[in-house]
Amino acid sequence: MTLRSRLTQPEILVAPGVYDGLTAALASAAGFEVLYLSGAAVAYTRLGRPDIGLSTASEMADTMALIADRSDLPVIMDADTGFGNALNARRTMQSYERAGAAALQVEDQTYPKKCGHLSDKSLISSGEMAGKIAAMADARRHDTLIIARTDAIAVEGFDAAIDRAGRYIEAGADVLFVEAPRDSGELAKIADTFKGRVPLLANMVEGGATPISSANTLQDMGFDIVIFPGGIVRALAKTAQEYYTSLRDAGSNKPFSDRMHDFDGLNAAIGTPEMLDLGKRFDGKS
Repeated sequence: MTLRSRLTQPEILVAPGVYDGLTAALASAAGFEVLYLSGAAVAYTRLGRPDIGLSTASEMADTMALIADRSDLPVIMDADTGFGNALNARRTMQSYERAGAAALQVEDQTYPKKCGHLSDKSLISSGEMAGKIAAMADARRHDTLIIARTDAIAVEGFDAAIDRAGRYIEAGADVLFVEAPRDSGELAKIADTFKGRVPLLANMVEGGATPISSANTLQDMGFDIVIFPGGIVRALAKTAQEYYTSLRDAGSNKPFSDRMHDFDGLNAAIGTPEMLDLGKRFDGKS
């Protein structure tokens, strides 16, 4: 089933954030139907830096290719601003499609962008953003969805965000993402305005501008996708801080052993026995 056809079904899609082959494999094994490759998560992990536009298109495409090698699930891929003007956005569509993305999310911030839940963002015109969407649609060669995101709520206000979102639908967006609504009332108004026209995406960021809502609550409102882009990094970062502190203090992993895989446990999680069995089929010794 393609991502487009899945979005015709009534059940909301829950897309966990991933940033490499390991997290993609673990999320797939947990039973999700779709993954979200977060630009923020790549910046946090590969660079150890904040989500302020430092990750490059090539770094993201390389990461997508590794994830596609590890999981068969469709991946929604963060394309930031398209990394420049409409021609850059067009090229981003081509490179991300080749890497295996099922959907590209593009936003109307200026380049370089900032996390949607940081302050002091700035926007390009709605006309320029519409041109990027059209250029991406023209470039795609597969059934790759274009998710149009507007960050206008924090910059121009809620009504302007609604106006921009409508224009992006007209430009050819397949899915709509109005970033950082500030309360449940704004979430509901987004859904009431656009549900039935295109699928709607909501973003849940722990500690961000939008109140955390469950997938069921968002589905009842009229949303079709909910992403949790950076949750895995926040979970792993806190665990890693605690692990390194424990190792430094104890000089051993023993105090932390109940919160970590042992050697065999990790190998089971990443499929080592299956890979070794596969190798035996081709080693010429059978």
